[in-house]
Amino acid sequence: MNVKKLLALVLALAMVFALAACGEEPAPAGSDTPGASESTPAEPAGTIKVAVLESAYETTYPGMWQEVCDAFTELTGIAVELTVERNLEDVIGPAMQGGDYPDVIHLATGRDAGLTEQFIKDKNIAEITDVLDMTIPGEEVTVGDKLIEGFVNDSSGTNPYADGKTYLAPMFYAPCGLFYNKGLFEANGWDVPTTWDEMWALGDEAAEQGISLFTYPTTGYFDAFFYALMYEAGGDDFFFDATHYAEGIWDTEEAQACFDIVEKLASYTNPITPAQANDVDFTMNQQLVLDNEALFIPNGTWIVSEMAEAPRADGFEWGMTALPAIEEGGDRYSYTFFEQAWIPAGASNIADAKTFLAFLYSDTAADIFAKGGVVQPITGVVDKLTGDNQIFYGIYDDGAKAALGSFASYTSVAGLGTVREVFFDPVNSLVSGTMTRDQWVDSIKTASDTMRANLS
Repeated sequence: MNVKKLLALVLALAMVFALAACGEEPAPAGSDTPGASESTPAEPAGTIKVAVLESAYETTYPGMWQEVCDAFTELTGIAVELTVERNLEDVIGPAMQGGDYPDVIHLATGRDAGLTEQFIKDKNIAEITDVLDMTIPGEEVTVGDKLIEGFVNDSSGTNPYADGKTYLAPMFYAPCGLFYNKGLFEANGWDVPTTWDEMWALGDEAAEQGISLFTYPTTGYFDAFFYALMYEAGGDDFFFDATHYAEGIWDTEEAQACFDIVEKLASYTNPITPAQANDVDFTMNQQLVLDNEALFIPNGTWIVSEMAEAPRADGFEWGMTALPAIEEGGDRYSYTFFEQAWIPAGASNIADAKTFLAFLYSDTAADIFAKGGVVQPITGVVDKLTGDNQIFYGIYDDGAKAALGSFASYTSVAGLGTVREVFFDPVNSLVSGTMTRDQWVDSIKTASDTMRANLS
């Protein structure tokens, strides 16, 4: 072949490769395409707005959420406008009323403002079932494969409409139970009660020293407590029927056992509790345990970081136990609480928001969250825990059963309160003596009839 023919062939091949390159489209952010670059794309991939509640985790590790967002942007090229506020509902509420929604909101159910519950009732939350099948950005595993089993399937905390679809992403899980001062128990030679009869006996003994048996941060914390109690009283079947407001369910023997225990526990509760049981002063009730003014408080593992800088009695050491069994040899339960992240149906960037949700289950994000003392519900995460968390998250290895789920969602009805307002807020009145047990139960029955008729 002469030089001219060789040169012509080289030029022709060069043009073929050039045309082929021009015809290729860059893989989108979060693409599952084999060999897709994990570096920041050359061009910005857009911007999403993320709004999260500022909690004790953010206090433990300031900038935790910003670091997660920065890592997401570096990997995907999607910029994040982050809002972190302790009074998140007040900050984002006015803009949302005008139709300006964040693309992702991290705000759990059970708050006084009930914003997440309102979005659920109004069916204003985007479905995210497909996120479970998404490959986590920067990894080779899907979200569904990485989540701990049971956190999505048939859980009303993620599937509030019982329609087989997912709407809320499980975040920041923690075993819940009764927290106490191990040092005080050791000093007095007290055993941790394993039955409610033992609990009442301990309450009487502690009262002789001027110590109340019980307190609670806010009535919102009775959700985890009451769910575990319902499981103890009647197992899976009773829990399902109760949380779906089955007709006559509150007249059953199982329900009466639950009401009996809450009523009696109210009489053993530190009397100052109701005045401090709000989202501003709740740590003052938690302080009662640190000051040996109350023995037990229902809570989750986050209480350790929330009270990390609080003063405490000499020899104080955190302890945690599942709820006592209703009968000798009966099952004991510890509720597994998790927070939720979700996408408003009116968000402007739902596709990129789903990519962000998928990233939250990455090892990168989980390691950052761990700096704030928070644990994502992903496989293998418990092996990375140390100190108190190993004990707390190991509660299910010590014989306690896991309770999971919550009351089913119902559509908004004028005059009908939230689950918290109907079931749990009256505990304040039970403690203060301004409401009787029968009044509380009657109000639950009346509300349940309306809830059942308006199930979402």
